[in-house]
Amino acid sequence: MSHLVAPSVLSANFANLQADIEMINNSEADWFHVDVMDGVFVPNISFGFPVIKAIQKLAKKPLDVHLMIVNPDQYAQAFKDVGTEILTVHIEACNHLHRSIQNIKNLGMKAGVAINPHTSINSLEDTIAEIDLICLMSVNPGFGGQKFIENTYDKVKALKALIERKNSKALIEIDGGVDLNNYKKLIDCGANVLVAGNTVFSSKNPTETISILKK
Repeated sequence: MSHLVAPSVLSANFANLQADIEMINNSEADWFHVDVMDGVFVPNISFGFPVIKAIQKLAKKPLDVHLMIVNPDQYAQAFKDVGTEILTVHIEACNHLHRSIQNIKNLGMKAGVAINPHTSINSLEDTIAEIDLICLMSVNPGFGGQKFIENTYDKVKALKALIERKNSKALIEIDGGVDLNNYKKLIDCGANVLVAGNTVFSSKNPTETISILKK
């Protein structure tokens, strides 16, 4: 399988969101990456259900929703109802991760688990066979445009080895600081999905930038 590109709509132009959604629809991008922040789990607030529903109405590609919130379990059904196809929760926010994963899957969505830069991949050892997507945070969550954490390369390699050892089908997604200088190395290390926000939306030609990230 060739790698996937998921532009992060957190970096889109909210004064003209429809134009950026249509740009993604017409590009080589594979998913829409949607960051949901509550101001508690991370020190920032993004957007809620009305905006996601508006995105979903226009989007012609799957919604990859990344929850950076406390108590994610109580909102799983609501995210399903607004058209989420992949729902990712943070391991640091889940007291009962296995239950959270099963809840997402029972609702008919793919289950993703995100881990922060300080969290060891060993914490996924007992659940990785059940997970569809591992979102490795390559910056500290909460804000776009941060500097990429170099240790991520080693983490991707170690995660790839764990996935193979456990016969998991989980995809490895990289979120934070992905740019035209590091994306090839991330793919070479084993990444399957690249989330790109600033790199796409601050470029002069976002469609062309997505094409480059796909190569």
